[in-house]
Amino acid sequence: MTEPPTSTEEAGQPRTRLPVPPRLARFLILVAVFICAACGLVYELALVAIGSYLLGDTITQASVVLSVMVFAMGIGSLISKRLQPRPALAFAVIEGLLSLIGGLSVLLLYAAFAWFSLYGPALVALAFAIGVLIGAEIPLLMTLIQRIRRQDASIAVADLFAADYVGGLIGGLAFPFLLLPLFGLPKGALTVGALNAVVGVAVVLWLFRDDLGTRVRLLLSGGLAVVLVLLTLTLFASDRFELSARQALYRDPVVHAERTDYQEVVVTESIDGEDVRLFLNGDLQFSSLDEYRYHESLVHPAMAGERGDVLLLGGGDGLALREILRYDDVDSVTLVDLDPEVIELSRTDPTIRELNEDSLRDPRVNVVTADAFNWLRENGRQFDVVIGDLPDGQNVSTSKLYTVEFYALVREALTPGGRAAIQAGSPYFAPDAYWSVGNTLEEAGLPNTAYNVDVPSFGNWGFFLASADGAPELELPEDHPKLEFLDRDVLRAALVFPDDRTPEEDPQASSLLHPHIINYHQNGWRGY
Repeated sequence: MTEPPTSTEEAGQPRTRLPVPPRLARFLILVAVFICAACGLVYELALVAIGSYLLGDTITQASVVLSVMVFAMGIGSLISKRLQPRPALAFAVIEGLLSLIGGLSVLLLYAAFAWFSLYGPALVALAFAIGVLIGAEIPLLMTLIQRIRRQDASIAVADLFAADYVGGLIGGLAFPFLLLPLFGLPKGALTVGALNAVVGVAVVLWLFRDDLGTRVRLLLSGGLAVVLVLLTLTLFASDRFELSARQALYRDPVVHAERTDYQEVVVTESIDGEDVRLFLNGDLQFSSLDEYRYHESLVHPAMAGERGDVLLLGGGDGLALREILRYDDVDSVTLVDLDPEVIELSRTDPTIRELNEDSLRDPRVNVVTADAFNWLRENGRQFDVVIGDLPDGQNVSTSKLYTVEFYALVREALTPGGRAAIQAGSPYFAPDAYWSVGNTLEEAGLPNTAYNVDVPSFGNWGFFLASADGAPELELPEDHPKLEFLDRDVLRAALVFPDDRTPEEDPQASSLLHPHIINYHQNGWRGY
């Protein structure tokens, strides 16, 4: 026979005095869970995003952040057992620390990268600290919700996790569609930190004020005020901080900087105005001092045959396009580049327009903003010349542009006798990656000719000239325009590769499922 309840708490009555009815108090706690979960996921995504902006390797950044945070959440759950005697106080302190660390995380990582070269350790430390604090939340909230009204543990856990998961959904969607467009990355994290502090601390301070005592309430209120003041001051100073940190990364003054949906775009200009440089995610794309060496070498050997219709993959800066358009018998050029903001910058910035000779405004040019791989899959048109001016395959997002599958699409896009010119990285700094590109082209049915030139701002740089009809002869068109760097003697020399940078073992071709080029790049550039 069941015994009757012996106390009010066993009968489902409140276990602590509350300023509102238990049902409303419980609802407010679940709202706090919902908002705190959304904030926690934003911190997690912010750590991944800043890594992708600074290093460009989203997969590695996401793997490090997620694994460290999940491990740290387990540690936080264990630590929370020691905090159970005073759950309201512990939760308020945890939320204050979480809002401060999470809100400042992006700026702290930027500083670690720009000034101290400690990005890796800082990322792990921040991910661990945030994970520990998030891991301690749910056990403490479980205790608080049971203090409001005793109920079956499974029901309480179900309610808490439902609010937590839905909050995670909202935070995950708000990050790319609301926070980044409205505030940007640093301000977005700071704004979420302030919201986290208000909700996480204020709700507990109000609901459980009788449990905390007057002195503790005053201390927590003061701490909350300090956190909000710090976050607010940093919010207003974040632009100046970001500008200073960004400038520390570059030799010359930064004259333009923006974060697009795909990357961080930075333009620098030397004091004398002679050297203008474009960087994408910190990687140099060109220097005005010597970009003509790279672009002449990439474009003109491919123009030695038919060239009525040309496809340019990448090259949103318009510099390779400038070289293509120097031939009057080019009927059309289709430029396919992923980032519309880079194209818009190159079309409107006076300095870059002067460099590319307004090539993006030429009526023969059709600009398509799309992923080159997907565009080739969906487009059935053929071209006399295909030129690949694409970023190196150093990470998952770009490595697919150096695969057998991609080059098979390039082969299908070539007319009979058509030529393809591919930039393939540095034979000196990353020889395995470079020769892997040649082997990948071969496997895709594009026999090729390897050649390399010196571009002082890049170092030794390599290309492949390919055709489905056999390895093309490396030559200049008979009617080529006057060039600053490239001539027939330079091309003959470009065929020579020193033995000390030729791999002893033939590098493997790269594919979508086996992107060997990523490891080749990582191993090759190590130490430089």
